[in-house]
Amino acid sequence: MALLFRPRILPVSLSPGQAFSALKAPLRFSASAVSMRVESGAAANRGAAILWYKHDLRIEDHPGIIAASQHRSVVPLYVFDCRILSRFSDEMLELLLFALEDLRKLLKEKGSNLMIRFGRAENVIGELVKEAQASSIFVEEEVEYELCIMLDIVKESLSTLSSKEGEPKIVTWSTPFYDFKSVKDLPASFDDFRKLNLPVTSPVMPPDIPGNVMNLSWGALPTLADVKEYMDDFCNTKKEWTLIKKTSAENLLQRKKLRRTLDLRTGNLIENYEQDYGSKRKKSEKSVFVTSQGSLVGGGSSCVLNALAAYLRYLEGTARDEWQEVHEKLRLAEKREGASFHALFGSVLLLGIISRRRVYFEAIKYEKERNGGFLSPFGYSTATVAATINTVSSMEVLLLYNLFQR
Repeated sequence: MALLFRPRILPVSLSPGQAFSALKAPLRFSASAVSMRVESGAAANRGAAILWYKHDLRIEDHPGIIAASQHRSVVPLYVFDCRILSRFSDEMLELLLFALEDLRKLLKEKGSNLMIRFGRAENVIGELVKEAQASSIFVEEEVEYELCIMLDIVKESLSTLSSKEGEPKIVTWSTPFYDFKSVKDLPASFDDFRKLNLPVTSPVMPPDIPGNVMNLSWGALPTLADVKEYMDDFCNTKKEWTLIKKTSAENLLQRKKLRRTLDLRTGNLIENYEQDYGSKRKKSEKSVFVTSQGSLVGGGSSCVLNALAAYLRYLEGTARDEWQEVHEKLRLAEKREGASFHALFGSVLLLGIISRRRVYFEAIKYEKERNGGFLSPFGYSTATVAATINTVSSMEVLLLYNLFQR
């Protein structure tokens, strides 16, 4: 008989109970607040649209693409901005480059492309607005303080520009996880929030993206060495102080033990310290652990979904080498119940390679497959399904708390 694991919300950085207890009064909201909002006037679809990617590096389940596709042409853009890059470790930078490579490939399959630029976002976007005669810039809503400041600076700089379509408009969006159409207030307590039993909205497929007939320079995808050189030249001072503030002594010691560094000049892999793994399994050719350190799931969306399928099916035997590798990493990362999901997939969700609700629906789909098409009211049938659903649900609750506190 399969063991049942009762659903519970796992903390990410702040427990949902703590988050909701901080609220002094119920918060008012509407469905539009968590889907799409125009910051300065109604979006016009006459001109071109700039789709500014930050940490939403996908085409599936992306409301921004759907809205931007109503314009006559769409220019997807990623900006290597120090204010974003300085938040990333070297391994995260590797994951970012793999994700951008896959995103560009997927966009090209849709008849589009991904523009790559280096610099301050407000300068890059300002120049591109003039070059592409863009009327709207679509960008994901922010909750982190420093990135909110960056977005405000971009808005302010755009207010001084105009194109033949008029003043360019910022359109912010987010991917709604819970369906809020039937409720008017967020409750002040987490227990009351759970009692609402809100349905989760379904992921959406990517639309056809209007082709771009403009003669634009799309830019080459940089190497890790290129990005690190750029950061050394333009981001180094602030980055060092940020890392000092954010890195604990324990993390530094662990990194020293586990790090495998890549000599960017010669391309030689230097083993500083041997990783203390229980086995010395050779890395699979189809490995979903794509970075030189090999500790995080990464790659494109199809690679991540393959890793998620392996994670959910931990209790099932497999002859697939890459799935066996996921299972091995899972065991190492399970320091406490449910911790392995965030340890392996947290960076993928941070970069937005797949959406939280896509993860949720993949877990629910597998749970139904195990239970003849039904969901048990007593809990989930595997610990991996429980960890997956609880983690993405926790992340969404904390996001809502932060959004409505702004």
